[in-house]
Amino acid sequence: MSDPQDGAPQGEETISKNELKRRQKAEQKERERAEKAAAKAAAAPAAAEGAPKATISDDVSPQEYLQHRLACLREYEASGGVTHPHKFHTTHTVAEFIAEFSHLEAGQTLEDRPVAVAARIFNKRESSKKLIFYDLQQDGLKLQAMANASGSIDVDFARIHDLLARGDIVGFAGVPGRTKKGELSILPKQTTLLTPSLRMLPRFLKDTEQRFRHRYIDMLCNFDHVQKTFLVRNKIIRFIRRFFDERRFLEVETPMMGALAGGAAARPFITHHNDLDMRMYMRIAPELYLKQLVVGGFDRVYELGRQFRNEGIDLTHNPEFTSVEAYMAYADYNDWMEMTEQMLAQMVMEIHGTHKITYHRDGPDAPPMEIDFTPPFPRIPFVAGLEEALGVKLPRPLESDECNAFLVELARKHNVECPPPTTTARLMDKLVGEFVEPKCVSPTFIIDHPTIMSPLAKWHRGDKELTERFELFVATKELVNAYTELNDAMYQRDRFADQVKAKDAGDDEAQLIDENFCQSLEFGLPPTGGWGLGVDRLAMFLSDNNSIKEVLLFPAMRPEANSVPRPAEAAPAAAATASH
Repeated sequence: MSDPQDGAPQGEETISKNELKRRQKAEQKERERAEKAAAKAAAAPAAAEGAPKATISDDVSPQEYLQHRLACLREYEASGGVTHPHKFHTTHTVAEFIAEFSHLEAGQTLEDRPVAVAARIFNKRESSKKLIFYDLQQDGLKLQAMANASGSIDVDFARIHDLLARGDIVGFAGVPGRTKKGELSILPKQTTLLTPSLRMLPRFLKDTEQRFRHRYIDMLCNFDHVQKTFLVRNKIIRFIRRFFDERRFLEVETPMMGALAGGAAARPFITHHNDLDMRMYMRIAPELYLKQLVVGGFDRVYELGRQFRNEGIDLTHNPEFTSVEAYMAYADYNDWMEMTEQMLAQMVMEIHGTHKITYHRDGPDAPPMEIDFTPPFPRIPFVAGLEEALGVKLPRPLESDECNAFLVELARKHNVECPPPTTTARLMDKLVGEFVEPKCVSPTFIIDHPTIMSPLAKWHRGDKELTERFELFVATKELVNAYTELNDAMYQRDRFADQVKAKDAGDDEAQLIDENFCQSLEFGLPPTGGWGLGVDRLAMFLSDNNSIKEVLLFPAMRPEANSVPRPAEAAPAAAATASH
């Protein structure tokens, strides 16, 4: 036996200073492990206490799912968890993450490159309790998160990952990597629930009625289709603005409500101004305001905005819609026909790379039609085109009783319905809609409308029974309406008087006399060309959607009692397949 070290009590082990420090560090680490284990135990109630499990089958009812999720979240909050944090700092969007780290090779991880990404969970796959895969989506792009308990610093890995469900918005802080199977992933070290989805997220949603009623679910389930449509719409609007701005037009904003509804033949929405104690109308068109701006000295103006018409809803009509109207002093309808050809041809080429597009007018399963935007566009005279289509000659003058009787008989003969009042203008409109417009598949101008149909258009230089007006039809639907503006103040009053007579006869779309507008004309409106285009219909054509609801984020719908679609009815649950 060796001699004991001087000063050391007999029977105790003699150790060096270095060994003593090593043991003290080991004891400290052991204490820290014990404290961490105690914290985990406090944060995660024992299974014996009956804590609800977050995962639940898609087969349950929406109400059962909602109640189950609420119970899980309440239990999580009771144990100190936070379900709706105020802030989560991200370093990358999903797009930025993919762009920066797509070069990584299979099995490669950048441990020295911390990242943080927030996105919505669209699929969850458990390889084991300690290895969980998430499919994340953001702006139509997908990214995998591979959560591994061995690399996590979460207080309770199992607890937070058991809580997460499809539809939740989650923040992952970790490092970038690519799995051995080649899937670009974020490898989270810490996971934070940012916003739970209380309701079950459908895996598919194809029912068009439910898609339009719950557009937010439509976007979650059919993001690619919705995004494609509204990117095209956005490109159209940006192109229109650029086209006019480059030609020195001034974009303006005019009132959305007025004491009269003028500028178009349409039934208005009526509201009430409490402070003024007067009836007001939502605008059906900005035309009369814009022409007053030309009187005031703004020679080139345009407005892109909403109009409101209290009319029917169908595949091409919505009560609230977007149009653009423009007015150019010292121009006429011939100038606007040329500018229309330039605008549409250039726009279609910029968006699609060709002047020829296919359009499924009758739905995606029906044969498509080809629409050719190559200028110049064909021109069909209104009256002559109708006479040629029906093989008749209309009696003159067009305003005569004889002509009206002839048109009534013509409509009866060809089974064309025209609800009362059967005015000459309404009969002509119905007959042209039946026999001329269907021929207009590629862009076609129908020109020189009768004066009795165009109260704001200037008479034709070659025939005073006609006006210098055109409508552009595409895929058999009206897209543009334009004319040389009527700037004779006295003549305009007479035209408005005729409209009043038509309204008294039962035509609720006829216009009233706008005294303020008439007075503005008495100060002098220069020779002017006016033009209007329906943005929603153009978006339909260029995005290949045959329903106007597809190009409106929130189209008008009839109310229904149950507002949330049942996921089980939307489609059967998709089988989850791992892509590690």
